[in-house]
Amino acid sequence: MIKKRALAFGLLTLALSAFVAGCGENAENDGSSANQSGSGSETKKISFMFRGNPEEQKAYEATVKKFEEANPGVKVEIIMTAPDQYVTKLKAAIAGKNVPDVFYFEPGDLKAYVHSGVLLDLTSYFQDNAKIDLNNIWKFGVDYYRYDGNKVGQGSLYGLPKDVGPFALGYNKTMFEKAGVPLPDKDKPYTWDEFIKVNQQLTKDTNGDGKIDQFGTGLNVNWSLQAFVWSNGADWLDESRTKVTIDDPKFAEALQYFADMQNKYKITPSIEEAQTLDTYQRWMKGELAFFPVGPWDLATYDKLPFEYDLIPWPAGSTGKPATFTGSLGIGVSAKSKHPKEAAELVYYLTASPEGQQALADAKVQLPNLIDQAKQWASDTNTKPANKEEFLQVVEEYGKPMPFTLTYNREWYDLFFTDIQPVLDGQESAADYVKKQQPKMQALLDKALEQEAKAKQK
Repeated sequence: MIKKRALAFGLLTLALSAFVAGCGENAENDGSSANQSGSGSETKKISFMFRGNPEEQKAYEATVKKFEEANPGVKVEIIMTAPDQYVTKLKAAIAGKNVPDVFYFEPGDLKAYVHSGVLLDLTSYFQDNAKIDLNNIWKFGVDYYRYDGNKVGQGSLYGLPKDVGPFALGYNKTMFEKAGVPLPDKDKPYTWDEFIKVNQQLTKDTNGDGKIDQFGTGLNVNWSLQAFVWSNGADWLDESRTKVTIDDPKFAEALQYFADMQNKYKITPSIEEAQTLDTYQRWMKGELAFFPVGPWDLATYDKLPFEYDLIPWPAGSTGKPATFTGSLGIGVSAKSKHPKEAAELVYYLTASPEGQQALADAKVQLPNLIDQAKQWASDTNTKPANKEEFLQVVEEYGKPMPFTLTYNREWYDLFFTDIQPVLDGQESAADYVKKQQPKMQALLDKALEQEAKAKQK
């Protein structure tokens, strides 16, 4: 239990408190020489493990260099991985008891990492540091990383958000104008029927060879189905987060609508067509009318051969748009030999005006600092013009991914494991959710049991 680790964290907390107080005296460095900015002092080395696309990697490398310049007594070893390899490598490092000093972690892993003693409690550092204004950071982003041993969102702080990731919907403005189709209303979402109709208008054989080469859209079910499910008034879990609710007819309706975009309305590439050229590449070439856009895409999308902008996701029976707002945490290892320097790096990357400005200028994320974010979004001279949509997702209609609310994500991942026959039109959504619900419920029950046992340790 967390209380039983209070003494274990005591020395680290004292070290952080000394740093927060701005003490100019020498601090112990594992029995060796003190860390001073003057010549002859020993440089303290900390490691930082993260992941991202090439543009994000460049941006974070550059920002870490700025941190080192501002903290001459600290040297950061960067451990960079591809996005699809990160979780595996981090868990291997944890199992091998070789956890980096500073690292990204999924909010869904917060409970497990706290109970297993992986994460350092940073409450005293972040809440008592005069230069950190937690009220100027998106509240839900901070709350992702609070945990009191029972409930996420309250209690001790075990990290800060690397970012908040609003998943907006982008559209190819050039394609609309060329086809003479009225531009979408940035303040009013399409209904589902309207969305189908405008996609049909923009799905074309542009070169006359008898094959469709321009499609309305091409959405990945793992990252886009949520928008349709939530806007139709359904969800993966009930409010208690103990019952899987995918057998709700409204959920089945949303999943069927998603599958029908390919099989009934033919506005999205088929599996065979996507294998020839995937939908991301089609968007990049200007062959899709609609495609999701996250703040991390902006540097890459600057190179698009067409004009694009952002709009709300189409709204289901609720009449309101929905989408997910993701996040990654940056935390400190409970075993770090240099906790105060590690915590300072977390601050610089997540909450310092200098660090946030550098990352925003690199066009890889929405600033964590609310005042910076609002100023950033108001600049209509940089692409996309309607960056305000990102703020609306964060403040109004974004939701966390369902798996971040439970002890692990195995139950959630099972939903997507066998979904291909539905997407191919070989199985109805109603039959699929009825079949999958008990399997997912069994895995969620197991996760709840694991969480209960972890709390007893």
